[in-house]
Amino acid sequence: MHVGNQSTVTEFILLGLSIDPVVQILLFPIFLSVYMTTLTGNLLLIVAVRTDKRLHISMYFFLANLSLLDICYTSVIVPKMLVNFLSPKKSISFTGCITQVFFYLLMGETECLLLAFMAYDRYVAICNPLRYNTIMNTTICLWMIGLSWLTGCVISSIDLYFTFLLTFCGPNTINHFFCEAPMLIQLSCSDTSSNNIVKLVGTAILAFIPLSLILFSYIRIIATIVRTHSGKYKTFSTCLSHLVVVVIFYGTAMFMYVSPEHVGKEDMDKRVAVFYTVVTPMLNPLIYSLRNKDVKRAVRRLIGDK
Repeated sequence: MHVGNQSTVTEFILLGLSIDPVVQILLFPIFLSVYMTTLTGNLLLIVAVRTDKRLHISMYFFLANLSLLDICYTSVIVPKMLVNFLSPKKSISFTGCITQVFFYLLMGETECLLLAFMAYDRYVAICNPLRYNTIMNTTICLWMIGLSWLTGCVISSIDLYFTFLLTFCGPNTINHFFCEAPMLIQLSCSDTSSNNIVKLVGTAILAFIPLSLILFSYIRIIATIVRTHSGKYKTFSTCLSHLVVVVIFYGTAMFMYVSPEHVGKEDMDKRVAVFYTVVTPMLNPLIYSLRNKDVKRAVRRLIGDK
């Protein structure tokens, strides 16, 4: 069954965060500022890690890749949202909507695994410090990054395939500010049971499994710190930034994708989605740099503040 032959919908209407034209105009400079802050902060962090030799260790390598993901993640959504704030017809083509779903899922699913590998990196650094450079060598780090992207690409491609099997014959109004998979599935006039199964399996693989690795890593980290009175407390401070990012990202994303029913609570879904699609990518470089003297020093040197 091909969507091009059976669907009558050629575009979708995105209601956005508000249907009030005045509110939309007021929201435009706010989200534009957030987006520019996100791009600037993450780009600075990437360049700082790339140019400062003291940051050429696995922890900062993962952090730079997280910043790259956040740039791509928010860029899939925010530019179109900004255009719709000022556009009288807040539409997105069928192809554009499906493309947005694919890349949004790709970036989000890749980030789930990346956050898990970052937790494992901290576990090795604190619990096996003498073997850290051996275990977390360049080859292993590259394999972890590659596995994150490959897994995200495979699962998002499967999601895309099952989305293309759906038939859309109206209505075509999405009560959201971007094409999010659960909202899109609700509009289909065909059987969506396969899509729901794929959603649950994908959530299990890219939410609960990485989250289990994160919990395992931090349980071992805390146990190690409790047993020792050495300087691992200072090392653990770098983990707090990662924990904050994990709680914000997983907490809001799981609210959206684990919840079995979204009908009737779209306004709440939109507010929650703002956190993991717009706010979190902006906060990540701030959270990490504010708690890390090496990153702050590298960024100051980069912008010429000696």
